Amino acid sequence: MDEDSLIVRSLKYDGRVHREWRARLVGRAGSLVVVEGVFESEVVHPLLGTVAVGTLSTEYYWTDRWYSVFRFREPGGGLRNYYCNVNRPAEFDGRLLTFVDLDIDVLVAPDFSYSVLDEDEFEAHAARYEYPPEVRRRVPRALSELIELIEDRRFPFGES
Repeated sequence: MDEDSLIVRSLKYDGRVHREWRARLVGRAGSLVVVEGVFESEVVHPLLGTVAVGTLSTEYYWTDRWYSVFRFREPGGGLRNYYCNVNRPAEFDGRLLTFVDLDIDVLVAPDFSYSVLDEDEFEAHAARYEYPPEVRRRVPRALSELIELIEDRRFPFGES
């Protein structure tokens, strides 16, 4: 790995690796870590449709916020959409960025219309994995904060 390469690892609440990909660090400011990745293979997703090889993902993680934001751009550069995860705050050691995915996602179209996804999955996993009261309190607050950012077009939404 070169000096700005890193691995992003998404975990489920029980510690299982859910997804893992390579990215490069593009910025750090306080609790914010910004990385970029490129889809190396085509992905067919039930909600996102087909994500082409070469799609660029600019990813915003915070070590003190309970969500992350992905801005997807088409291989030609145009905005495809945003995809937001509600998750435990990220941990970053300079080479490995990890976060625990807490199921609820927000899909944001280029016109900033949005859909909240997987609330039923959150409830099922909260019961199955016995999410502690802190997690159950933080998740709806994180979702509200995300929606406010989207509706107000505040960072990182609306960024070029």
